[in-house]
Amino acid sequence: MTGQAAGPVWPSASPPPAEPALSWDLQDVTDLPLVRAELRRHAVAHPSPHPRDGADTAADLRDQLILALDEMASNALRHGGGKVQAAVRLTPDAYLIEVSDQAAGAPPSPAVGRDPSEGGLGLYLIAEMATAHGWYVNRGHKFVWALLPRG
Repeated sequence: MTGQAAGPVWPSASPPPAEPALSWDLQDVTDLPLVRAELRRHAVAHPSPHPRDGADTAADLRDQLILALDEMASNALRHGGGKVQAAVRLTPDAYLIEVSDQAAGAPPSPAVGRDPSEGGLGLYLIAEMATAHGWYVNRGHKFVWALLPRG
């Protein structure tokens, strides 16, 4: 992990168009195990129409998808405040993860100069796994998104 993909801040950008697949209203990090399980079931049941070589690749991409959603949702719940919603949408070749909270004035900020043992590197990890990522504000809510390949 280089950290170069995330930079000091995530880019302000709108996500690509995508079709709805799953969504959740989140209250607490204790909601996340059920969200991860539902997302895993969905990803297994709806594989990419353009699979990559090898079953391990598909499993690895599912794991990355689940990790990215978990990191983004837990960040919103811990740091965002207010109502938190998470959604996974589909493009022909990717999953679009989008998480919103009510901290519209606080862009996603990757940890800078922090010892890795203290945590806070989730945004860097997501940026490395994603083919695109960004954030935007709409109607008083911050939306953080990442596009991850489908397996």
